[in-house]
Amino acid sequence: MLPNYRGSSSNCPLWHLCVICVSLQPRNNLHKKKPKVRTNMSNGGKYIKLSVEVKNVVQNNYETSDAVASNKRQKLDENYEIVRRALEVEAAGDIVEKKNFSKRKNFVIMLGYRGRDYFGMQINRGTKTIEESLLSALLKANFITKDQFEDVRLLRFQRAARTDKGVSAVRQIVSLLLPQEVNKEDVNKHLPNDIRVFDIQRVIKTFNKDQNFLKLDIDDEIDEEQRLKDLSVINGKPYKEFRLTPEMLDKLNNVLKLFEGTHNFHNFTSKIRPLDPSARRYIIHFRCIETFVANNMEFAVLEVKGQSFMLHQIRKMVSLVIGICRNIVSSDFVKDVFSLEKYDIPIAPGLGLSLHFVHYSYYNKRYGKDGIHKTLEWQDCNEEVEKFYKEYILQDIIDTETLNNVMLNWLAIYLTPKRFASKEFVACEDIE
Repeated sequence: MLPNYRGSSSNCPLWHLCVICVSLQPRNNLHKKKPKVRTNMSNGGKYIKLSVEVKNVVQNNYETSDAVASNKRQKLDENYEIVRRALEVEAAGDIVEKKNFSKRKNFVIMLGYRGRDYFGMQINRGTKTIEESLLSALLKANFITKDQFEDVRLLRFQRAARTDKGVSAVRQIVSLLLPQEVNKEDVNKHLPNDIRVFDIQRVIKTFNKDQNFLKLDIDDEIDEEQRLKDLSVINGKPYKEFRLTPEMLDKLNNVLKLFEGTHNFHNFTSKIRPLDPSARRYIIHFRCIETFVANNMEFAVLEVKGQSFMLHQIRKMVSLVIGICRNIVSSDFVKDVFSLEKYDIPIAPGLGLSLHFVHYSYYNKRYGKDGIHKTLEWQDCNEEVEKFYKEYILQDIIDTETLNNVMLNWLAIYLTPKRFASKEFVACEDIE
């Protein structure tokens, strides 16, 4: 934007200029001897002489003002030329930044992604992440600047949940400052097929991804050979032909229920000490909601809903559930891992783990019906979301497991009794 300024106008009030000049002149000539003036009022000599002096002063002042104004115009013209050339150089770059001076507002982006080819959700310069791809698309669509791309703090960027390497999300939410002209179509043009923006909604100025959201729903599709003692053959038949019985499903749900409520999950993450308040997490429910057969293999869908999760927490929870169902450890072991004692729990593969919902019940109830903001729900785009999930996430899980036997190899290598051994007992005096 070129600089704005106020120049002299042809409508400048000349009367004010005359008055100023006349009032200043006597003060500048106090040291001089006053000229003699005739007092003959018949010919008006005195008044004629004064009027001539005023006229000369005004004329001299005009000449001075014109010279100053001319110099100012010359300098401003030079500034115009400098700015114009700078803009031409900037426009010659690979990406032309859109100089959008409209005031930015708080928005949330509702998106989904397949995490197989990414090193997690959170931006990490030099690695391929979901946030890096999303911000790059916003930059190419001219909704953010280069400075904002390099420093997301300028955007007040927040994510509802972080997902690990290889973990997918069906319904994820991020919040940031965007211009009011933002739209999902322009963003999706610059995104790969395995990342989709389903909606972009305006939210309140004080929106906080932690304070407003209630809970997360995360599903983990795990194939049924995990429940078996024999990894490859069951009763003389290939393990892929095995199907869960109602009794097995009951046992599975009873084990999952042991994780519900508020517990100390320090053994289910890393670098968190047993008495750290952040280790206490609340699980609303954990259950098997369905089973299905694909590629002649049965899969079970585990749904865990909680207020928040730590790094690797869900994958370690699933690992322990499999260990109990396969009789590697007993169900009483769950109480042990919730104690202060340190245990090693294997991390289950990220394949099959996907974030399904981020709930904002409080926000929706308070602000969703104020006539200005919408509720942060997915009904309007649910059909599009489910289509993306089945085509890009679920089908990839099924195909990858069928081709590579990811879970079967993990069972053979990592899920052994030694993997659940106690590390140490943490004495209270060792904890600050």
